Amino acid sequence: MSLFTRSRQPLDTAEGGADSEDDTGGAGVAGEASGATEEAGTAAGEGADSAAGAETASDEGADTAGGAETASDEGADTAGGAETASDEGADSAAGAGEAEPAKETAEGKEVAAAKRDEGAEAAAKADGTEDQTDAPESADPAERSDSPPPGWFGWRRRYPRTARGVTMGTTVLAGALVLFALLVPNRLERLGPEAFFRLPAEGILLAGLLLAVPPRSRRLMSVAAGALLGLLTVLKFVDMGFYSVLARPFDLVLDWILLDDAAEFVRESFGRTGQVLAVVGVIVLIVAVLVLMTLATVRVTNLMVGHRAVATRTTLILGTAWITCMTLGIQIAGVPLATKGNADFVNNRIEQVQAGLKDGRVFEKQAAVDAFAKTPPDQLLTGLRGKDVLFTFIESYGRVAIDDPAMAPQIDSVLKEGTNSLKAAGFQSRSAWLKSPVTGAGSWLAHSTFLSGLWIKNQQRYRSLTTSDRATLGSYFRKTGAWRTVGIVPGVRRAWPEGKFFALDHIYDSEHLGYNGPYFSWTPVPDQFSLEAFQRLEHGKKNRDPIMAEIILASSHNPWSPIARMTDWDELGDGSIFHQIEKEGTDPKEVWKDPERVRTEYRHAIEYSLHSLTEWVERYGTDDTVLVFLGDHQPVPTVTAGSTSKDVPVTIVARDPKVLDKIADWNWTDGLKPAENAPTWGMDRFRDRFMTAYGPRGD
Repeated sequence: MSLFTRSRQPLDTAEGGADSEDDTGGAGVAGEASGATEEAGTAAGEGADSAAGAETASDEGADTAGGAETASDEGADTAGGAETASDEGADSAAGAGEAEPAKETAEGKEVAAAKRDEGAEAAAKADGTEDQTDAPESADPAERSDSPPPGWFGWRRRYPRTARGVTMGTTVLAGALVLFALLVPNRLERLGPEAFFRLPAEGILLAGLLLAVPPRSRRLMSVAAGALLGLLTVLKFVDMGFYSVLARPFDLVLDWILLDDAAEFVRESFGRTGQVLAVVGVIVLIVAVLVLMTLATVRVTNLMVGHRAVATRTTLILGTAWITCMTLGIQIAGVPLATKGNADFVNNRIEQVQAGLKDGRVFEKQAAVDAFAKTPPDQLLTGLRGKDVLFTFIESYGRVAIDDPAMAPQIDSVLKEGTNSLKAAGFQSRSAWLKSPVTGAGSWLAHSTFLSGLWIKNQQRYRSLTTSDRATLGSYFRKTGAWRTVGIVPGVRRAWPEGKFFALDHIYDSEHLGYNGPYFSWTPVPDQFSLEAFQRLEHGKKNRDPIMAEIILASSHNPWSPIARMTDWDELGDGSIFHQIEKEGTDPKEVWKDPERVRTEYRHAIEYSLHSLTEWVERYGTDDTVLVFLGDHQPVPTVTAGSTSKDVPVTIVARDPKVLDKIADWNWTDGLKPAENAPTWGMDRFRDRFMTAYGPRGD
């Protein structure tokens, strides 16, 4: 029998076969070789193992007793023993079914063995793995575990170098993606190079666990870990957006409603098409992050398992380095080299959820306390009887507009001009600071805080408030029976059931102010027109009752582009004049490419709102006019430039000196501009102080 014609099963002695004594392919009998050759050729041509000793490369790669073996990378065997084992896997004439006898010599054995070794080495290199010639082999080359996958249309076999590069590149990208997920912060201002030169404790621990667990558990753990990393990455991206607008992280319990508001804001700013593209883009991004992060984690896990010894040593070294850096407090560019940021991130979210669940009970107790709930109507607000009291909110009018050196000179000029012009018209004013519960956005939370005397810091509290019987400033004014309560709310463009809670006898939204001009980005109605509409619809009527009005000036609402400008009050008409003004304005898409332009446009918007309000008071104010105007919150961080202050200005304007005398002990600053050291109250404290000053205890 030939040296390379072993069968996996013992040869049948009835067929004249003889077992070889040499498992490594020792010398056989030449006579048996020629007898087996024809059977081997037939078997090779049919793809079947020959009982006489035609070799089949078994899945286990074991040599047969007949002594015929092929170890070619391409699995081409020669039944008669003449093996070529070439890199292309071409079968020899005998191995391909040609019935030509092939007697193997010692020299042929050496050549075949050398080529076999070369083929195995080439396969190992092409697959990017170490030489594993002892690994089990499959009879079908396409099914061999150490052979590279054929890829689409077999491109990996045709372009092995390209395939090798793609494999390496994909692995590197997978590792980079996992590292990015472990180290990326949840705030844009922290997204610097130094953030990614750190040792993540979670990554080191995860690597150790994946190397230690059994294969089946490892697969499940790698998939779960990848999905979790994807979710954390998505949440960090959402946090970046919330910090950029609201200067706080996303609340997993209370903030989902804000996503709808964000989509509506995009529609108003960039149109329906922009809204659809933005929503689709966000959904695609979330799905892509989840899928890619899971695949990347699985790939990195497989790489570690394939190089277990190196991976284990590396994990131990990194773990030791992390403990050392954490103990010594080593930092790079002020950033700790050892971090457990993801663990802290998850822990903070758990605490946030727990606090949100407990907050409902805390708020319920606070809402039950109302110092004026049992005060008789005839004793409420006696110091303001017969006056028109206007509570006016200027969107995003925050302390930054007065304190920031880049804006202060221009805003200061507007406030001084307003103070002097009002004084010339017989009006006096006092100003101070209020601390808003929100910043960047969430105007309704600030409005309800101011009007209810409760700290409305989240949507849960807002819902609880608006479904309760808590009295607001509007409620107490209406309870007296001495005022008609109205709302000028141009930002409302759909049903607003909460309006009933604020005790407004009549609400004028954007559809009921008589405006036929264009939107100014998000702003449906310019401030000057809103105030003129209030004069026409309510304040200017003869023989009317005193008015308590809640007025929202929305022109200073983000994105501050384009902005309306002041025009002659007598030419406002139905607002058509604003079409030309809107065309002359700036494009928000261009403005928001440059933070400095954003800040400039914000300043212009505040100037416009202040001019509109002060000119209205000069033009239409009377001895019975009492104006309380304030900002609802600070603008977005792009404008505040990192300031964490939530302070907003508040001012009271009146012609009757008795009105301001009642708040003399408040120590507010004279004029429209509050001094830097003027009193600062929580916005929730205003209601009770105001009602005390103008109630029986303040008389």
